[in-house]
Amino acid sequence: MTRRSTSDTYPSWIFSDAPIPDPLGYGERAVTFLRRLRHPKNPARGRPFQLDPWQERIVRRIYGPRHEDGRRIVETVCLLLPRGNRKTSLAAALALLHTLGPERLPGGEVLFAASDKKQAAIAFREALGIVRADARVEREVRVSDAVNTVKRIVFKRDDTFLETISSDAGTQHGRTPTFALVDELHAWKKRDLWDVIRSGLPKTRNSLLVVASTAGRGQENIAFEIVDYARKVARGDIDNPAFLPILFEAPADADWTDEALWHAVNPGLAHGYPDIEALRSLAREARDRPGDRDAFRQFHLNTWLDHSAAPFVEMSIYDEGSEPFDVEDFADRPCWLAVDLSSNSDLTVVVACWRDDDETYFVHPWFFCPADNLRRRADRDGVPYPSWADEGFIIPTPGNVVDFRMVEGTIRDLCDRFDVREIAFDPHLARNMMSNLADDGYPAVEMRQGWVTMAPAIKELERAIIGHQFRHGGHPVLRWNFENIAVETDKAGNKSFHKGKSRDRIDGAVACAMAVARAAAGDSMVSSYDSASDNFEEWAFV
Repeated sequence: MTRRSTSDTYPSWIFSDAPIPDPLGYGERAVTFLRRLRHPKNPARGRPFQLDPWQERIVRRIYGPRHEDGRRIVETVCLLLPRGNRKTSLAAALALLHTLGPERLPGGEVLFAASDKKQAAIAFREALGIVRADARVEREVRVSDAVNTVKRIVFKRDDTFLETISSDAGTQHGRTPTFALVDELHAWKKRDLWDVIRSGLPKTRNSLLVVASTAGRGQENIAFEIVDYARKVARGDIDNPAFLPILFEAPADADWTDEALWHAVNPGLAHGYPDIEALRSLAREARDRPGDRDAFRQFHLNTWLDHSAAPFVEMSIYDEGSEPFDVEDFADRPCWLAVDLSSNSDLTVVVACWRDDDETYFVHPWFFCPADNLRRRADRDGVPYPSWADEGFIIPTPGNVVDFRMVEGTIRDLCDRFDVREIAFDPHLARNMMSNLADDGYPAVEMRQGWVTMAPAIKELERAIIGHQFRHGGHPVLRWNFENIAVETDKAGNKSFHKGKSRDRIDGAVACAMAVARAAAGDSMVSSYDSASDNFEEWAFV
């Protein structure tokens, strides 16, 4: 088979014959240790731990290159592998290399960190199976594996230990790991444990962090942040010899049915794992089921997907409108505002929309969130509300509820700065604010959220995005909202936004559809998007 590179970050070095520096022989020492281990599932005589050539190259690349004082050059590894390529086995073996092998430090702390206790136990079981496959090794350790106890393997000789921790287990401050495996980072809902591990590693000389994961969904999470950094290192955009990116992933636009692609991103296929016939069976089923197709691309081809399982538009197309622009350039152009007021403790948004001579829509949002809720919401939603607030993408209002007076003040300020033709409100929760503005002569109008109102608005927004006539400046909170959208389509082909079973916010996207619809109607103050009847079924944006 001719192996083809799937992207500019593909780790071709793993399949080359180029020598890997090993001036002190530590790479060879690590390989020798791993080959001496046994694995309980290997049917071969003596049950040797299977270290295939691609895995051996990885081990040598981590442990061979050294500084002049003997310290390992590589301090962090980002290993992105599809399911079935035995990344857990390799990670468990590396952990044992630091627990009872030549990379251990007396009294050293080796950690298996995962999103929850069940996931953390998977890697632990793998390591424990390797230990128990060799009676000589098993005699040298003390194991704690009882139900509801901390799972630990202790090397008796110098008290080095391997232990599992999880991000759902409360505080873990005070850790000083010599080696940490961060398993399936894409599943972590919050970053607290990640920060604890990262801050603890520098306390020990020559520590090592291994992030081993399959691809995830969405961009507003710690996993995407780390993988995106790894991509920049792999491309040479960032020079960081201490960070080793090993990214087996298929681009979003790749032909997911191409078996050459399967082999390229699944290095184990050449050695019999995962099972090629099982992949073919999954692919056949996925041809006619979009949900299964996305699962196949994410877990077996490592394609990083958009957050929503039923996305409104491809986010790669949406991102084409990310070029920054200055809203002050539109001071003399007609402007339409849309307002989505939240419950007291949630996100509220005001979106401004302008059209240029090419009929391209330019939108800019102002998001509001209670200042007291920023950290709690960050933990709940897994997105960086505090950072967004620090960078000006969210306006925090004092207290634990949204201060609608600040929202109204912002609307009045925008009307003073721009030629605002309409201020469209979802009337739910907005009666008082609409009345205040209307009494003072501001052009506040209702825009109800039923099918008859929103379906044509969503259609116009979709047309603009797909037609490359939608500019948003790359606002990260707005992008997150668009990424969260799931779409429901009725028998007539009318689309509506909703979040499915997700708690993630879509308010900014809804407000964009409202603002674009009003801008499309022009300055007539009346449009086909207005509903004169209350007899239509209203769609709840929940």
